[in-house]
Amino acid sequence: MTIGGEAFPHLLCHVVLPYSNWGWITVCQSESMLSLRRGVPAALVQLGRVPEFHQTDNSTAATHEIAAAEVETAPEGHRKRAFNEEYLDLMRHYDMKPRTIGVGKSEQNGDVEASNGALKRRLKQHLLLRGSRDFPTVAAWETWAQGVCRTVNERRPRVAEELAAMRPLRVEAFLEFDEIQTRVTAESTLVVKRNTYSVPPRLIGEQVRVRLYEMRLEVWHSGKQVLEIPRLLGKNNHHIDYRHVIDSLLRKPGAFARFRHKGDLFPSSVWHLALSALEKDLGERKGEVAYLRLLHLASKTMECDVEAALTLLMEAGEVPEPERVKELMGVEKPTQAPEIAPLIVNLKEFDVLLDVLEAV
Repeated sequence: MTIGGEAFPHLLCHVVLPYSNWGWITVCQSESMLSLRRGVPAALVQLGRVPEFHQTDNSTAATHEIAAAEVETAPEGHRKRAFNEEYLDLMRHYDMKPRTIGVGKSEQNGDVEASNGALKRRLKQHLLLRGSRDFPTVAAWETWAQGVCRTVNERRPRVAEELAAMRPLRVEAFLEFDEIQTRVTAESTLVVKRNTYSVPPRLIGEQVRVRLYEMRLEVWHSGKQVLEIPRLLGKNNHHIDYRHVIDSLLRKPGAFARFRHKGDLFPSSVWHLALSALEKDLGERKGEVAYLRLLHLASKTMECDVEAALTLLMEAGEVPEPERVKELMGVEKPTQAPEIAPLIVNLKEFDVLLDVLEAV
């Protein structure tokens, strides 16, 4: 799958009713509790009903290795793993009984595993008919895939029997995010789950709330959402938007060479070539300053327009200096104030006024 032409590695959270094989999917990044907190409620909303049980495998999202003190809370019949408290909170919210398959007993989820394989084949066939695996956004891909599920679900004759055996869904949706508080650093960044994200510089030093979803982060300040960022997986990764840091780098251009996340300051390979051309013609220090000015121009106008101008200049063998880029883009220079002749005051004119007043 690709989103906007770029590879999009991901998973699908697949909820299945084993009697009818009714199924629903949501896009997720990992087998995490956050993916369950989004996927399970989404399926229940589609059903409008709640089953008695929710069965899962022994993934770390729902269970953990058991300690001696936790024997009583372990799933009945196997005492090696216990349910995570977050998972139990989800089950209690919807009044469902949690249960798992036996450890190492994947065949106990055989119907679901078979449905997973059928879903993959079905999506593959529909993508072939569509003629493309590329979608403009993640939401567009998810909506399209859910449409395939909806069409198949309408042909499941046993769904009505299952729905008749379930309770109506009468609770609000379970929160699908975790929330943490953190402070924005002097570098205009914040650290969440050992990953670094940049934020607008006006938030430097401020305390913010971060809502951590399965696929994204939301940054909230003073009761308002100020930013949405794709969520990073793993540890020690970073997502730096040059628009958030360019002003501070311009004030201290020497910091560019030592910037820890320098690789994030190149929107595409064209910008690497532009920096090389500037350094070759102007020298390293002046070339870096000119490059930062180009990034600043992109942050204030349109990045695609600046990149197009860079490409044209380099193809013509010209050095892509900021002023030449502005000329190609039609960016007008700041209007200068007109020159005004200095005012010369003739004090004798005031004597005439005094004579008039005396006459009165």
